[in-house]
Amino acid sequence: MSRHARPRRRPSFVSIVTALALAAPAGIAAGATAAAVSPGQQTAVTSSAPGLIPKPSSQRALAGQTFTLDRWSHVGVQTSVKEAKAARKIAGKLAGQLRRSTGYPLPVVGSRHAAITLSTNGPASLGAEGYTLRSDRSGIDVIAATPEGLYRGVTTLRQLLPAKAEAATRQAGPWQVQGVAIADQPRYEYRGAMLDVSRHFFSVAEVKRYIELVSLYKLNKLHLHLSDDQGWRIQVDSWPRLTTYGGSLEVGGTPGGSYSKADYAEIVRYAAEHYLTVIPEIDTPGHTNAALASYAQLNCNGVAPPLYTGTAVGFSSLCTTKQITYDFLGDVFREVAQQNPGPILHLGGDEAHSTPHQEYLDFLPKASALVTAQNKSVMGWQEIAETPLPAGSIAQYWGTDDARSQELARKAAAQNAKVVLSPANRAYLDMKYNASTPYGLDWAGLVPVEKSYSWNPSTLIPNLPANSIAGVEAPLWSETLDDIDKVEFMAFPRLPGIAELGWSKEADLGWDTYKDRLAAQGSRWDALSVNFYRAPEIAWR
Repeated sequence: MSRHARPRRRPSFVSIVTALALAAPAGIAAGATAAAVSPGQQTAVTSSAPGLIPKPSSQRALAGQTFTLDRWSHVGVQTSVKEAKAARKIAGKLAGQLRRSTGYPLPVVGSRHAAITLSTNGPASLGAEGYTLRSDRSGIDVIAATPEGLYRGVTTLRQLLPAKAEAATRQAGPWQVQGVAIADQPRYEYRGAMLDVSRHFFSVAEVKRYIELVSLYKLNKLHLHLSDDQGWRIQVDSWPRLTTYGGSLEVGGTPGGSYSKADYAEIVRYAAEHYLTVIPEIDTPGHTNAALASYAQLNCNGVAPPLYTGTAVGFSSLCTTKQITYDFLGDVFREVAQQNPGPILHLGGDEAHSTPHQEYLDFLPKASALVTAQNKSVMGWQEIAETPLPAGSIAQYWGTDDARSQELARKAAAQNAKVVLSPANRAYLDMKYNASTPYGLDWAGLVPVEKSYSWNPSTLIPNLPANSIAGVEAPLWSETLDDIDKVEFMAFPRLPGIAELGWSKEADLGWDTYKDRLAAQGSRWDALSVNFYRAPEIAWR
């Protein structure tokens, strides 16, 4: 009989959770979210795994308790009938990757007596995304209250394993995880990445690759910028020329593309499998040349402009005084909502320089009503705060510390809207690292890795109430990015820092310790074949 086929003398799941809770911050032990706990209430994290990003809420080393995975090991699943399918899928994905890199069979079994045990039988106080993880010489337990929390815990386990565990081919062992006890929950509910598929079109496979990489850092939202001046990328049956004509090109005049409903359903499915909710964006009333070129009647003069393949902004606008504009948006929002099970629909609203201001103020409430008619919450760029916002709205801040942008964020909060922070001079992943970066733009300034990480969401905007901050998002605009390798180069190593700002508690943020943990990610990205920028200020290892 194999070592892991026998029952092991290990603490019960309940006792493990209790023990870890004793080491956790007070808010976590009590079931509160980390965001609600003041720094003075939180205990310091003992560094025992310097490569972990985001930094866990509570973490302590277990001396002399190294776990070793071997060829006789099993992966066990403990869950309710309701959650069995999701939990086993998570276990199967973990085991499948480890089979590739270790060459071990690693069967998934419905038993707690396994080398690695994944459980969704944890207490409700862990919340939707919280988890505990314990590694000792007898095995590893990851415990959560939901499959989503279990998935977050598995991403931590993957970082605890040797980097070569991520390889696509068999590697030499040993496969060890140091002894550690972790209790973890997110600081903010909203932690997103945005991918612009309009300026340059990215295939389903490329979007899936991005999903795989961003999900490693506990992000939970994938914002897709699906329409702009350069291309319309999502199928709308009632207005077919949006994709057949409006999606035919991209920046530079090269062939574009669009997602059929089957394509888009696969993206949504794959994102959900990685516990990312897709947020579709249909930008309006500006950034609309692809739509205006596809249907002449959407223009005030009834004349369709040519397709646009440049990179200027602010020159296009739907005709906000025509009823057909609202008929059009009603159809589009309905069909886009049908393709997106998530609760949010992003309507853009930014840089509408060609829309007369009063028309903009009249237009946004009408457009917002068309979104809420589909039982979706309205999300838009910060400019939407100039207008009355429906209950449950989200304004996305993209300012650069300028007074006007900060005032718009406060106006949104004054309407009880939530604010997602995406400061362009820190969180925009398409900004150049330095003057010699081969891709990207610099209109918001140069953004080296330290600047991207070194800001605090709770203090970025003066007098913005802390309870109005939903979280953070790292947008990546694609004017200069025409393939996924360039996307990876601009996103990594900066995106994990934005992810940490959204997950880790305020008291644990700090460049000096973060850069050391970031350095440890380099070998993992090599194993994953990530085309990352080897920033010279990081001592990669």
